[in-house]
Amino acid sequence: MTELHQAAAVGDYDQVVEILRQEKCSPNHRDIDWSYKTPLHWAAAKGHTEIIRILIQHGARPCLRTEHGWTPAHFAAESGKLAVLRLLHSLHAPIDKEDFCGDKPMRIAEIYGHKDCALFLKKAETECQTFRETAAKEGLQLDDTDEEWGDQGKENKEKRISYKQQSNGEST
Repeated sequence: MTELHQAAAVGDYDQVVEILRQEKCSPNHRDIDWSYKTPLHWAAAKGHTEIIRILIQHGARPCLRTEHGWTPAHFAAESGKLAVLRLLHSLHAPIDKEDFCGDKPMRIAEIYGHKDCALFLKKAETECQTFRETAAKEGLQLDDTDEEWGDQGKENKEKRISYKQQSNGEST
């Protein structure tokens, strides 16, 4: 875990700013030992909205995923951090992506009993999809896809399908 990951996780705004100012660490650095979490994943899980803002201002990509396909929105939903979800949505971060198991942040919020987050995400998902459609029509580029995980996600989906078929006694 880098200094930036640690500072983002504990909410040390001044330290995050200093690390970013000195360019000691990329805001998109994935920590292999922690399931490829970025500093943004940690800040979202802990509810540190101002740190999320500064990370994104310095190039942090809210579309990056952990090895299980979680975006920062998944972590905010798990922790019940409605303010983080609202912030991510206002910044047009992808809040409706499915993880390795096919769960979106809204489902994660439901699982953990965060009804306010689930209600918000239900509405926000529709707005997110509408924004994507509008951006596509206007030719705007959106940073809402983690290309690296996309390749891994295809492999994982094939493994899931094969596993389900085997579990159901189907031939592959």
